[in-house]
Amino acid sequence: MLLQRVAKTPDRHAFAHPSADDSGPVWLSWAQVGERTSAIAAGVRALGIGGEDRVAILSTTRLEWVLADLGVMLAGGATTTVYPTTEPADAAFIVGDSGSKVLIAENPEQARKIIGADLPALTHVVLIDGEPDAAAAVPQLTLADLEATGRATLAADPSLIERVVANIAPEHLATLIYTSGTTGRPKGVELLHRGWTWEGVAQAQLGLLLETDLQYLWLPLSHSFGKSLICGIIHVGVPTYVDGRVDKLIDMLAVIRPTLMCSAPRVYEKVYNKAVTNGTGAGGLKAKIFTWAVSVGKEKVAHEQTGMAVPATLRAKYAVAERLVFSKLQARLGGRMRALVSGSAALSPQIAEFFAAANLPILEGYGLTESSAANFVNRPEKVKIGTVGKALGDLECRIDSDGEVLLRGTPVMRGYHNLPEETAAAFTEDGFFRTGDIGELDADGFLKITDRKKDLVKTSGGKYVAPSHIEGMFKAICPYTSQVVVIGQSRNFCTMLIALDPDAITAWAAGGPHAGKPYADIAASPEVKAMVDDYVRQLNDQLNRWETIKKYTILHRDLTIEDGEMTPSLKIKRRVVEANFSDEIETMYEGSLAHL
Repeated sequence: MLLQRVAKTPDRHAFAHPSADDSGPVWLSWAQVGERTSAIAAGVRALGIGGEDRVAILSTTRLEWVLADLGVMLAGGATTTVYPTTEPADAAFIVGDSGSKVLIAENPEQARKIIGADLPALTHVVLIDGEPDAAAAVPQLTLADLEATGRATLAADPSLIERVVANIAPEHLATLIYTSGTTGRPKGVELLHRGWTWEGVAQAQLGLLLETDLQYLWLPLSHSFGKSLICGIIHVGVPTYVDGRVDKLIDMLAVIRPTLMCSAPRVYEKVYNKAVTNGTGAGGLKAKIFTWAVSVGKEKVAHEQTGMAVPATLRAKYAVAERLVFSKLQARLGGRMRALVSGSAALSPQIAEFFAAANLPILEGYGLTESSAANFVNRPEKVKIGTVGKALGDLECRIDSDGEVLLRGTPVMRGYHNLPEETAAAFTEDGFFRTGDIGELDADGFLKITDRKKDLVKTSGGKYVAPSHIEGMFKAICPYTSQVVVIGQSRNFCTMLIALDPDAITAWAAGGPHAGKPYADIAASPEVKAMVDDYVRQLNDQLNRWETIKKYTILHRDLTIEDGEMTPSLKIKRRVVEANFSDEIETMYEGSLAHL
């Protein structure tokens, strides 16, 4: 697929990286991508990498990640992805369990994560940045050295890559991605060339990706969502700016001015929080105009969702709302955004409605690592808010008797690496993969995910509660929220842990008695408690009696990946959160018959 793209459009823009001063993108053409990936491929062949041999990449999202991954596959090898935030013990486990022969590390700091680990298969470490350690137990070289070796190899044997690629079959291993999971050791998901090429073709069929687009790619390429996007980019030939610096994202959107971006919900939540607090925080006329504009936008969305024509009077009011309010939000995202895609975790329908009201429709999608990430997505011509859209390509979906979503098709994994029993348990007798998600398919084929099968909470009164549904509602109601976790399993009422957004709550405190104070002090203040009280009352007004939040705790800090409370793809690890904040939880249930 890559070689076909290089041959078809050699001179067009392929991938870009940030310039040294962040003034704009620095582009590589498809021909240049072909040259560098072929050099990397020949270089890793010279290091002894053959068919389906694993090469691990331990790096943040950057251009070199893309080139290394494509080079490994051109060599006939398979990429093992390792999150840059992975702790040394888990990084060593993944490199060892995968049997990776080469590790491509972003810098010496990342390479040090495997020092002292028993990794008999590992023969070389390649550094993208920094200087090799001559005293290292495993020989080190730079990526530039690797490419130079590859170019010399190709000079002596120009047809090497073509011969290697000719022997790569659809059923050969392309990628090992270790699921971070919520407990226990990560499991290696075996994804094949046939699944990734299926992704490229299926994404192209959507009409969402265009050669005239400019995509902003910041997602972790260690994760299946980011990796899946590369497939569509290659097959369609979408010019793509690659920059994994999340702290620079909002600033760089104004510089790059993309037309397309995919993201986890957290980025949209932060943009929403900022827009709402800016729009309403000052009160007065500005707040009234903002509230009016949002109501007009939502009225327009309501017509569009039901398929009704938008009346001329409403169109006229919306034009004013867009000019006064929504144009500023559009400009914040670069001013040219044609489509936003959300995946990796659940997006609050209320936040999706807000973005649609701002003429920035979010196309929510769904998939799993085990099924090559992109499985369902809303289409630009038809977005059903609250659903994850329709299936891609010829993917089969069935809802089991207990509501579990089952998937079967080309992008589904071969199995879990070295775990035959777990692989067998993951499939039905007729070959459908058990996703672990509870969902519904409507008459038009749109899928709605209602919760994780294992995350459903059963109260001591026998009532089932869907935490993620309540959590999404609260995030939309309270614009100062970062993360929220509903507690209620085997308890006689539901409670909630609330982590506030540090940026939003610090901005809220500005000009008041808590201005300049650290997050923990602001979060503990009676003023914040009174504000959150009101938002919890609004939430409870929309819930069934047995779902209502009787007590809550505002946490003294945000949830983090470093503390093990979030996966690198920003999913909450509920068991870890409940363990880390067990004292706070038990305090909320003191004096109650919580374990009846």
